[in-house]
Amino acid sequence: MKILQIAFVCIFISSQFVCLSQKSNIKPLLNNLNIADVIASMTLEEKASLLLGAGLSSQAPITQDGIIGDVKGKVQGATGSTNPLPQYGIPEIIMSDGPAGLRIDPIRANDSIKTYYATAWPVGLLLASTWDTCLVSKVSKALGNEAKEYGVDALLAPGMNLIRDPLNGRNFEYYSEDPLLSGKIGSAYVNGVQANNMGCSVKHFVANNQESNRLNVNVNVSERALREMYLRGFEIAIKESYPWLVMSSYNKVNGEYTPESYELLMTILRKEWGYNGCVITDWGGGRDDVQQMRAGNDLIMPGADIKRQAIIEAVKNGSLDEKVLDRNLENILKFTVKTPAFKNYNFSDSPDLDGHAELARMAAAEGVVLLKNNNKTLPLVPQNKLVLFGCASYDTFSGGTGSGEVYSRYRVSIIVGMRKAGYEINTQLENRYYNHIEQDKVDFPRPKKTLGKVRITPELPLRDEQIEKVATESDIAIYTIGRQAGEGRDIDIEGGFNLDSIEYNQIKRIANIFHAKNKRLVVIINSGAPIETASWKNIADAIILPWLPGQEAGNAIADVLSGKTNPSGKLTVTFPMKYEDLSTSINFPGVPSRRPKQVTYEEGIYVGYRYMNSFQVKPSFSFGYGLSYTQFEYSKLKLSSSVFNNEIIADVKITNTGKVAGKEIVQLYIAAPKVTIDKPEEELKSFAKTKLLQPGESQILHFSLNTKDLASFYTEQSSWIADAGKYIVKIGASSTDIRQEKAFSLNNKIVVEKLSSSMSPIINIEEIKAPF
Repeated sequence: MKILQIAFVCIFISSQFVCLSQKSNIKPLLNNLNIADVIASMTLEEKASLLLGAGLSSQAPITQDGIIGDVKGKVQGATGSTNPLPQYGIPEIIMSDGPAGLRIDPIRANDSIKTYYATAWPVGLLLASTWDTCLVSKVSKALGNEAKEYGVDALLAPGMNLIRDPLNGRNFEYYSEDPLLSGKIGSAYVNGVQANNMGCSVKHFVANNQESNRLNVNVNVSERALREMYLRGFEIAIKESYPWLVMSSYNKVNGEYTPESYELLMTILRKEWGYNGCVITDWGGGRDDVQQMRAGNDLIMPGADIKRQAIIEAVKNGSLDEKVLDRNLENILKFTVKTPAFKNYNFSDSPDLDGHAELARMAAAEGVVLLKNNNKTLPLVPQNKLVLFGCASYDTFSGGTGSGEVYSRYRVSIIVGMRKAGYEINTQLENRYYNHIEQDKVDFPRPKKTLGKVRITPELPLRDEQIEKVATESDIAIYTIGRQAGEGRDIDIEGGFNLDSIEYNQIKRIANIFHAKNKRLVVIINSGAPIETASWKNIADAIILPWLPGQEAGNAIADVLSGKTNPSGKLTVTFPMKYEDLSTSINFPGVPSRRPKQVTYEEGIYVGYRYMNSFQVKPSFSFGYGLSYTQFEYSKLKLSSSVFNNEIIADVKITNTGKVAGKEIVQLYIAAPKVTIDKPEEELKSFAKTKLLQPGESQILHFSLNTKDLASFYTEQSSWIADAGKYIVKIGASSTDIRQEKAFSLNNKIVVEKLSSSMSPIINIEEIKAPF
């Protein structure tokens, strides 16, 4: 009996042990309240799996210029995904490129019935040229809805790098040479996308301002230039829109890869700016996976087994504290629980492409910049008979290449758009152009996905007698200059920034022949970056800049040329007289020039208009410049006080004094006192766009300035400081067209923000300085 009792007790204890053992194997299912419990339940291997992406099914190698590869599962053609852990209820999260539209495969394997085309929206540079944050949010909300309905959880956008130099191959994805404008447009984009309860990733953090050797180039930049120019736009967007993700860049800054920089990702991004979202690498970014974990780069993309093993081994050998992994996992899971995938969103695969196309057309027209309009050449009258020159008139570029590319259902060329608008087109050259373009594509086949140099069809040679013949039969000549660039390659000066000899000679000969017959020439710049205009702009009667307008390119351009839409876009970048006039020209892309290892930002804060205005260098077209078919009067500038006390309100009256309705973009610049450091002649501190003003109608615009708007970054004190003295408010139609001025004073210096010294340069940088 006693033996039986002992046996029973042993069986009971054994059964309880089994029950406890079985209970310990039950994993908690993730929710937004038990993230810490889920992390505590994970094995080291499970943690490492979640800290890296799921890899690329195409197994594309990491090349010198980046990675080409796509997800082939849930959303074919998406850029990347995370590893699911179903035992915790953690799903696969899909991420895809999206600065100008969702980049996914339009045709999927084993699916002969349905297509998955996305809307090709106007590129970022055009959207920024609207200077309309409400419109940008409306566009990005529709873009985000499209992505969500195709099963994507987060867009790898917006691109927010400063347009430091016009030769950067990805300028079309970005917004401006000015950090305030970049930050405001970027935050509008994020707010629009995330209104769909899906995520955005602002990128590329930070100073990724070129494609040449982008994976390894070291950017030498002063703390002041870094703070005032390259970090500032990101700071504005992060504080005003709270993106779910931040993507670190490929490059080094002052000797350290950005995804491995604790000072960048923890000190600046998290401690100073208060960001508590998730940080991810660019695809293949960084070199030291363990250091990326320490630095606060939570998620390594696209992921690979060798990286996973490196993290596991580092924890086991004691060189990496597992608490660091837990910290990073917390950020990843806080992102995960917000995603459509986690919430089991039943996506339709049927977004409203027709409705989005209408919005894309309207947005593209709103961003067109009218650069010249002599003798009211534009708008065209319905009776005008047109002849179109230039390959891009027939094969119009809708967007850039690489991760900014979009596979849309169609693309409307300029000739198609003008014909749909009711204009009669001289057809004598039409077939010649089409045959020439098609033959070039046969001789030089275009890859489905381009990473690197972009092939642009050379212009069709034309004899003077051919131009004479069409000039006799036509009223207006339209010549389109076409440029396309993209990820992995910067733009060449010759034939990229500058016109080639065929283009220049054709514009000159066409203008001479048409002008001799008292007829006119309109030039369209279909480009994703500024080009040289000074050598030929006086030849043209009118010039419009539609950048890369998306799939509705031809329709939007026709809307502007016809006067259906009064152009109201303005430049967000300076057009120099020649490339050498730019402050960055002496050190772009760095040394050696072929595959630069180093690039030093010797221009400091003097980028774009800050340099042009401060050093009295005349541009071809100024930052903020853009014409209209009507005219506007600026009057009655009023400041709320003549002495600054925490805030100044500036009011100005804008009146449409012309004969047609229009909108005006009004810019507020500040000229700050130069006490102990040099400062630009003026800096953009606010902007606003009027409503559609009817002839004779007025609107009063209100601008608010705070202490940060007055401050400069003092490196020695690691502080943003507003100096005491006289400040001048300049209200203008561009950075060189100031219409109203008023001054106020700041009686005492204000230390606006005291920070820690971070990311100091490792070499001595001899920055240029403006006249004091």
